[in-house]
Amino acid sequence: MKQVICIHWGTKYGPPYINRLYGMVARNITPPFRFICFCDDPTGIRPEVETLPLPEIDYEIPKTRSGIWPKSRLWGARLGDLSGPVLFLDLDLLVTGSLDPFFEFGAPDDVILSRNPSNPLERLGQTSVFRFPVGKLLPLQEIFKADPLGVAEAYRYEQRFVTRNAPGGVKLFPRGWVAHFRRDCRRITPLNYLLPPKQPKDARIVIFPGHLTPEDAILGRYNANGATSAREHLRRLLTGRVKSRRLGHIRHFIRPAPWVADHWRE
Repeated sequence: MKQVICIHWGTKYGPPYINRLYGMVARNITPPFRFICFCDDPTGIRPEVETLPLPEIDYEIPKTRSGIWPKSRLWGARLGDLSGPVLFLDLDLLVTGSLDPFFEFGAPDDVILSRNPSNPLERLGQTSVFRFPVGKLLPLQEIFKADPLGVAEAYRYEQRFVTRNAPGGVKLFPRGWVAHFRRDCRRITPLNYLLPPKQPKDARIVIFPGHLTPEDAILGRYNANGATSAREHLRRLLTGRVKSRRLGHIRHFIRPAPWVADHWRE
């Protein structure tokens, strides 16, 4: 039985993201499978999704500018009635191909992360997509529990903490399976003003780190406050309504990506 999990707290995303994620998974996985969402409020979540309370913890999640440390709830000894390997997926990603290979790669006891392209000089995994056996990451939770803020400040991102400290080390999914929207799909300047973002041919999942969401990609804006036309985007540069560097502002424009809408649906 394939087991897919996600986690949701607060109001940043909400049921629409969970429901779309389930739809994308169901269309791209060979049954049987379970889809479980650990959440603080199951209201509005489609009935096919198994909802369970957030795993209990006896420490306080540090408030930091970097990292998504509430994911540490998943590192405990138990996750509901689950056992064996589980595939974790972030809520704001896009499933564009079969997920079956994510369950076939490596051994059942392996901790396997997607590749993080941000720092090519560092072997770093990405926890937007990762597989692990329930309970194997308990030693990480114990380390984190002893000094949550200290660990968060030392590693900045939870994925670096997992990469460097997972028992037995980590493996990385093959290159190309998981694409990074801003790095792999966005066109270089000036083509970003002329052509829509490209869909990576062999990618099975497209992740959206940062502030650019699938909804933004569909609308053709770089973030929730971004302009949806090239004229308005460049006009903001000329009128001084730019918070980032001028060159960065020129680069941070995308045209609508219809292929994202084709996948990002219930």
